[in-house]
Amino acid sequence: MSPAVPPRRQLILATSCLSMFITALDNSIVNLALPAIHNDLHASVSSLQWIADAYTMVLATLLLTAGATADRWGRRRVFLTGLTVFTLASLLCGLAPSGGWLIAFRAMQAVGGAMLNPVAMSIISTSFPEPALRARAFGVWSSVYGASMAAGPLVGGLLVGTVGWRAIFWVNLPVGVLAIALTLAFIPESRAERARRLDPVGQALVMVFLLPLTYAVIEAPGIGWSAPRILVCLGVAAVAVLALLGYETRRAEPLIDLRFFRSVPFSGATLTAVAAFISLGGFLFISNLYLQDARGFSALRSSLYLLPMAAMTLIFAPVSGRIAGARGTRIPLLLAGVAMMLSGLMLTGLGRGTPDWWVLVAFALFGLGFAMVNAPITATAVSGMPRSQAGVASAIASTSRFVGQELGVAVIGSVVAAGIHGSTADAFATASRAGWWIVVGCGAVIAILAVASTTAWAKSTAARVADRLNLEDSPAPGPAMASHAPSPGPLPRKEI
Repeated sequence: MSPAVPPRRQLILATSCLSMFITALDNSIVNLALPAIHNDLHASVSSLQWIADAYTMVLATLLLTAGATADRWGRRRVFLTGLTVFTLASLLCGLAPSGGWLIAFRAMQAVGGAMLNPVAMSIISTSFPEPALRARAFGVWSSVYGASMAAGPLVGGLLVGTVGWRAIFWVNLPVGVLAIALTLAFIPESRAERARRLDPVGQALVMVFLLPLTYAVIEAPGIGWSAPRILVCLGVAAVAVLALLGYETRRAEPLIDLRFFRSVPFSGATLTAVAAFISLGGFLFISNLYLQDARGFSALRSSLYLLPMAAMTLIFAPVSGRIAGARGTRIPLLLAGVAMMLSGLMLTGLGRGTPDWWVLVAFALFGLGFAMVNAPITATAVSGMPRSQAGVASAIASTSRFVGQELGVAVIGSVVAAGIHGSTADAFATASRAGWWIVVGCGAVIAILAVASTTAWAKSTAARVADRLNLEDSPAPGPAMASHAPSPGPLPRKEI
């Protein structure tokens, strides 16, 4: 951080970063341990998908409520609660006696995790009101993801190869305890100036949409897309999303304020987050299974192959934040899209005999692309939004990330599973190629959105939405003000 930033604000940033570290560390380590969990618990491919997706799915459904709850009841209080639940659930995951219990405890982890990242983002947003400093702060915060990605493979490889896969969850315990202590010492309590009402109906509809959709995508390759239960799940998901859109437009304080999406940069950031994290979810899922199943590597050796991706994320995430703060988001997003496309293209011909240098370069390119995408997403999501809605705006950005990662594991994992014919190592390597083409497509989407969401017209839509939200968020004029200016009257929600 700049020397001009007071030390206390730097400590607030450092403490908030720990939440990203433990949630991202858990994610990268779990993906590395999937083959070991498969062997120990005799889990199928779909069960492995659920072990990964139970976490991301519950996170995606609860992030929006967590952001609004923190704005209303106190960000520090919700943040502490999340740290406590996440740390306890990590302990239980390490004690899980079966795959079913592991999935359940992973969901419990997600309940705590949902209270961490969006709340940390709003804490950073309110602590760094200056746009340039905020973009740099989010760059540092995003680089922590790279640090956890760098630590995750090495720590995970050592733990899985020596102690066993259960230890990958216990490593969260000391980090969680440290984060709790630092939060108590340095994070001040803060709330929105105008408290927002909770939306339990909207929250329920989000869950009813995501749960059957995820189930259908994961289970359909095994039982067929025309199976009655798959069709029922897809129908329920469709009805839920339509009901959600209709219900939210009629609420004064909705769970998802659809007016945010009339800002083209905000909508672009949301879609970019989904595309980027579809790529990440698919990358982590396929690469670990490829290295350990198709190539026959140990967990530790596989972790070394993932280091180029993690190192590039660690190095270039803060660079992305600086570029976004000084030059805008177009350049880092274009770099992200192109790098992910090139990485995916290199991996579409993956096989058992693919040269190591080719795999390492492709993994490094993916890390560069992923490093460049995070800070612009976060900076765009909260830029121009009223402070009272910082938690909601940042929660939507976080939700987009986890929805994307959930879809990446579910969709790409299912595509790969459907393409496996036979039990040889070559069968998985061949089937994985379709998944890498999806990564290529996601990179193309990111590059296109980088241009479309940064035009002059796009920026004008963001200014109009921000002006309207800030106007509605400002306090009503008192008698003195009213004597000099007529009351503007109620502002209809539909007019932006």
